[in-house]
Amino acid sequence: MKKRLCLLLAVALTVVLTACGNAADKAKPTATVQATQPTVSATQAPTKSPETQEMTAVTQAPQTEPTPAETAAPEIATEIIQEEPSSAGDLQMLINGTAVAVAWEDNAAVDTLKELCNGQTLTIDMSMYGGFEQVGSIGTQLPRDDVQTTTEAGDIMLYAGDQMVVFYGSNSWAYTRLGRITDNSQAQLSELLSGGNVTITLTY
Repeated sequence: MKKRLCLLLAVALTVVLTACGNAADKAKPTATVQATQPTVSATQAPTKSPETQEMTAVTQAPQTEPTPAETAAPEIATEIIQEEPSSAGDLQMLINGTAVAVAWEDNAAVDTLKELCNGQTLTIDMSMYGGFEQVGSIGTQLPRDDVQTTTEAGDIMLYAGDQMVVFYGSNSWAYTRLGRITDNSQAQLSELLSGGNVTITLTY
């Protein structure tokens, strides 16, 4: 009885093992197909990551050189030179051969004085007067516009229409202003004009 029972158990175990083996063999192809299908699909339709697509776009984009019209024209540096206006560029005064700088007036008397000196030298012999001025005849009448004036050292005035007066001191009278010596102090003008009669020369 025991032998039969063992034999039946052995047969039953064999059948169970055989059935499990057959079931495992049937399941393998399905698993293999299911596993390989995604691989095949991935091989047939590869996808690109965003970084790869961006690199491809950059590589394929053609590089264009700027056309001549787009190239900026070189800037040419220009310098505008403005000439300084000439002072009465002009009417030059010497006292006993010493040149002095004069700021001449812009009036009819000075214009006429320039005409007298144009292309030639006008010489005026001066004489000391009153301890504050040198005065001398121009030799002709100039346009006059006399105004009561208190003079200072350096002033150049027209007196009575035909006489030039150069001051190294002060006086009050009706004069037409001709100009003013600008490069000498009162002490220098006194040294230049108070030592005796002088000669003034004008050129234009």
